[in-house]
Amino acid sequence: METMDSMDHQQKHQLRAADGEGDQDQEEETTLDWRGRPSDPSKHGGMRAASFVLGLQAFEIMGIAAVGNNLITYVINEMHFSLSKAANTVTNFVGTIFLLALLGGFLSDSYLGCFWTILIFGFIELSGFILLSVQAHLPQLKPPKCDMLGIPAVGQQPCVEAKGFKALIFFVALYLVAMGSGCVKPNMIAHGADQFNPNNPKQAKRLTSYFNAAYFAFSLGELVALTVLVWVQTHSGMDVGFGVSAAAMATGLISLVSGTLYYRNKRPRGSIFTPIAQVFTAAILKRNLAVHRCQDNLRNSTKANGGNLSLSEGFRFLDKACMRTQDEAKAKESPWRLCTVAQVEQVKTLLSVIPIFACTIVFNTILAQLQTFSVQQGRTMDAHITASFAIPPASLQAIPYLLLILLVPLYDRLLVPFARRFTGHESGIPPLRRIGTGLFLATFSMVAAALMERKRRDASNSGQVISIFWITPQFLIFGLSEMFTAVGLIEFFYKQSLRGMQSFLTAMTYCSYSFGFYLSSVLVAVVNKVTSSGSGRSRGWLKDNNLNKDRLDLFYWLLGVLSFLNFLNYLFWSRWFSSSSTTRTSLNCVRWG
Repeated sequence: METMDSMDHQQKHQLRAADGEGDQDQEEETTLDWRGRPSDPSKHGGMRAASFVLGLQAFEIMGIAAVGNNLITYVINEMHFSLSKAANTVTNFVGTIFLLALLGGFLSDSYLGCFWTILIFGFIELSGFILLSVQAHLPQLKPPKCDMLGIPAVGQQPCVEAKGFKALIFFVALYLVAMGSGCVKPNMIAHGADQFNPNNPKQAKRLTSYFNAAYFAFSLGELVALTVLVWVQTHSGMDVGFGVSAAAMATGLISLVSGTLYYRNKRPRGSIFTPIAQVFTAAILKRNLAVHRCQDNLRNSTKANGGNLSLSEGFRFLDKACMRTQDEAKAKESPWRLCTVAQVEQVKTLLSVIPIFACTIVFNTILAQLQTFSVQQGRTMDAHITASFAIPPASLQAIPYLLLILLVPLYDRLLVPFARRFTGHESGIPPLRRIGTGLFLATFSMVAAALMERKRRDASNSGQVISIFWITPQFLIFGLSEMFTAVGLIEFFYKQSLRGMQSFLTAMTYCSYSFGFYLSSVLVAVVNKVTSSGSGRSRGWLKDNNLNKDRLDLFYWLLGVLSFLNFLNYLFWSRWFSSSSTTRTSLNCVRWG
């Protein structure tokens, strides 16, 4: 991965130049203060403004993580779903959150702007938390109580799954949370990053520190959610736990509003899909034309600094969209027949990052297992630290975040400056290389999980109960893996985009989570079908609703193999990205097409 990011910054600054962002003053004019006037660099933006957004991020993840990471316990114990249905309910919920990130990114870049998108959908998320709390509190909105074996409690009706109106209330509340959180997430990252001017060398370095700080805020929120809030859910009831999540979200919104006077706000630019459609339309209309590729034939942006932008090597069939024909040189330019070089390069960027995006889907499928099956593993183990205190199984996921709260500041303050001396990259470790490191480590998380599950299953079937701390290695390894992959992916996508598409491209990183969680649901169903029909067993690896009979260890081994193959696939595509995005340096006329 030596050459993965060697061209990123040169190309990025060339694209900004072609779109009117070539100097710092022009960059400042594209941002507004809270009154709609041009922002003042001495008063607006910077880490002070971003800190209010970081506060929102910490509290928002605190609320959503407390719900998502312990949701499987609620749907099994209170809604009485089966283990496989409960796992799929959780993965579909989390998948929907991240899929809706695209909607949030589109609305922000096109019409609302980051601040208003966060505020509107933040209140939608808050309403979902409140409705979940109300349902968890009122017995008439839940099915009758019963124990884990389905035996009715004294004086209660037989145990049945929540259906009808009760299920409707649950899913409406759950997907209000999903819609709100999905649209808020990419805009928190983008709005915080928008507080820095990437054309200023000092602020460019602070932008890298901001991405690390954002992950620190994320880890802090996760840690509090998985310890304090999960403990509240376990000992005070899920209704109180959901209520605390609502309070955390409300606090985050207060933090967001408190920084209003200090924000740099970028203008929405209308539909972000129209310029993309124009490039494809123009390229298709000119598909049969033979044109000369030379600088005089290119249509640069009207704001270009000298018109010196060259086209990159990848997806050359799109180049015709920005090349003039003799007729277009004489007639009025139509944006559906003649596009700017910046437009073409933006579409090329979108196409070229898709393989990188796809390579992180399996990574997030692994994450889905840690939030579902691994929590259920913990329920079958000895969770006692002392005779009177036991760790809630969902709190196991706090272990990597406790480690990361210590590692992220050290990474930002020590490793990044040290790495800059060798790589010359403002991020220390270039984003693509950072992603690859995380994908490689994820494989070992599943290896550890498979080995531990075999040990737990054998011990349980022989009448022994092992300590819950045996499950910690898989969480620790994956937490370290996520520090590299998640932050690297967000930084990579944000820095690839031109002005006006930062939120949407940032949202694409969250879609990786979505597809990963959806793939988990599909993989569970496929594995069950294949292993039940082809092995001679009456049920599949994950069909018994009893981990002591299921073969979760084999499922983890399968994920480990898929993860390693995915890492090899990533190495290929990351090198392809570097080569396809290389800027053409020759401007001699070349006949092609």
